[in-house]
Amino acid sequence: MSNTSVSGLPIGRGLIYLIIAGAAWGTAGAAASLVYRTSDMGPIALSFWRCAVGFVLLLAVQLLRPRTRTAASEPLGRKMWRAGATGLGLAVFQTAYFAAVDATGLAVGTVVALGAGPVFIALGARLTLGERLGRGGVAAVAGALTGLAVLALGDEGAAVRPWGVLLALVSAAAYSVMTLLTRKWGRDGGAGAAATSVWAFAVTSLSLLPFALVEGLLPHTVDPVRLGWLVAYIAAVPTALAYALYFAGAAAVRSATVSVIMLLEPVSAAVLAVVLLGEHLTAPTVAGTLLMLGSVAGLAVAETRGARREPLTA
Repeated sequence: MSNTSVSGLPIGRGLIYLIIAGAAWGTAGAAASLVYRTSDMGPIALSFWRCAVGFVLLLAVQLLRPRTRTAASEPLGRKMWRAGATGLGLAVFQTAYFAAVDATGLAVGTVVALGAGPVFIALGARLTLGERLGRGGVAAVAGALTGLAVLALGDEGAAVRPWGVLLALVSAAAYSVMTLLTRKWGRDGGAGAAATSVWAFAVTSLSLLPFALVEGLLPHTVDPVRLGWLVAYIAAVPTALAYALYFAGAAAVRSATVSVIMLLEPVSAAVLAVVLLGEHLTAPTVAGTLLMLGSVAGLAVAETRGARREPLTA
């Protein structure tokens, strides 16, 4: 019996990585809002710059780290396949989400994209990986989805548009594929999660570059220093750091648990919207936040207990 995953990362540490990543992702929205207030940068250009600069930061860290024997012995073709699949999934996930928000609004785009993710992942993990949620897991996922709906749809002005909903579902599907692949590679004992994340950002940056050029790659601003710091923060914390922790944690923790923990992103975003952007604290915000935090805590406890009961060879 062991509480260490096949990927070699302890389950508890993987959960901590995912919690930090989810909270960090939530700060990207507030920082992006400040970018839009400071300049005329568009969402695709911002996605390109966060991925491109994030790639440079991750590459620098990777070059400074000593190479492990496992990562060095992994075939180049497998590394390229993993980086390509992850990078394309990340590009579709981000671009479709931004397009959904533009088409149907932030509230509906968020609740559909982030709400469909755990459902897709739970079904995919059951069909392809043989992972079972159990009654407690089903209840936790249901509670998290309810909390997300309350949090995102508390605004009565939310409008549902079919094209935006479809784009949000595409975003959720891409995120689900990315998560399931990461988990499968971790279960198969695949190494090099850090290297995979580095080159995945290279693929994502190249995929976004043509669209960013059409939108406008270089923004106009009256405060270039502030804009530079904001972009640097988005690239460093909710991108380079958060995705590195996400890929490492997702390889060690059950896919459905990963998807629910990542719902900390809208919770973090809601808190920052109140604290930094001056938005009002409403009853739906409080209720949705408590529901989602309770579900995340319940799944984390269940994941840790299950790791103690199940042998590694399972």
